[in-house]
Amino acid sequence: MSFQEYTTSTFYTGEAPWVGLANYAKSLSSSLFTTTLVNTALFTVGSISFQFAIGLALALFFKRNFPLSGFLRSLLLLPWLLPLIASSAVWKWILDQESGALNQFLGLFGVDPIPWLVSPGLALAGVIGVNIWLGIPFNVAILYSGLQGVPRELYEAGSLDGAVGWKAFRHITWPSIRPVVSVVLVLGVVYTLKVVDIILGLTGGGPANSTQTLATNAYNKSFVEFDFGQGAALSNILIVVSLVFAMVYLYLSRREPDE
Repeated sequence: MSFQEYTTSTFYTGEAPWVGLANYAKSLSSSLFTTTLVNTALFTVGSISFQFAIGLALALFFKRNFPLSGFLRSLLLLPWLLPLIASSAVWKWILDQESGALNQFLGLFGVDPIPWLVSPGLALAGVIGVNIWLGIPFNVAILYSGLQGVPRELYEAGSLDGAVGWKAFRHITWPSIRPVVSVVLVLGVVYTLKVVDIILGLTGGGPANSTQTLATNAYNKSFVEFDFGQGAALSNILIVVSLVFAMVYLYLSRREPDE
């Protein structure tokens, strides 16, 4: 489809002229492509960095198995139970400039209303924050499972050599969960690259394309402008970006133990 001029008229005429690489050339030469590429990179790096850091911290915290730890872990799964459109609607209300719960709370301390989702300079940060909230449960669940697989004997032996606290994490925990970390990061990036629901629900890609990503641009081309050929081209570009990242990361992660 990405090599054809596939539009709504194709459904009636059955004709989709072959255009070769024209859809790719049109997509890559568009001024919006650079914007969406930068936004995609910022959205992905910002989301994954904080999702992983917070998820790992919570997984280490829950590893202690204190009273009610199981109950609190189950509460963390709540974002998974909610439909993404419902989550985006709730967060759109929370981050609303005039009547949002967050600005109402900040107003108690004399802070002026902040345009979280309507300012080109803040909208992407707001969307990233919501995506971080959605991704934390996945990181906690997988990393916690990985931590449970680290033999207790390693910590006992390490403590005899003075490996406690940070040293134990650096020399025992981290090397033991590295394969799990690779899975979490690769899957997290692949998932984040294709996020559409949350962005469309919160900002629709605006304001001024400040939250437009490759995924939302592909959606708009296909289902708003009905240029299915160019939408397919953008989708294929997104797939290639995902594959390149996965291959590079897996290559680097496999080299580290050898070095």
